[in-house]
Amino acid sequence: MHCYVLHSASLNRYYVGACQSDLESRILKHNDHSYGEHRFTAKATDWVLFLAIPCSSYAEARRIELQIKRMKSKTYIENLKKYPEIIEKLKVRASDSPDSHRG
Repeated sequence: MHCYVLHSASLNRYYVGACQSDLESRILKHNDHSYGEHRFTAKATDWVLFLAIPCSSYAEARRIELQIKRMKSKTYIENLKKYPEIIEKLKVRASDSPDSHRG
């Protein structure tokens, strides 16, 4: 399970997602528009992996994904790669979430 960030050079944009499956096949599906022509990633076919954050559960990956999306910042996404301690803080926050303590 991963939270991941893709980058498209042609759009100069990032896409943040989470997956339970193989990350490489997930990226291929984004590039071949398997998720539909009206999805954000359908705007380009040059998506490459910018950052992958391994997670212990899909719920944790989704919480991290949503936190990154809430920031609405290209600089924040780029800083995730530059400063790994930000990712560690995200992971701690995601594991401290009330949802993570459900049985």
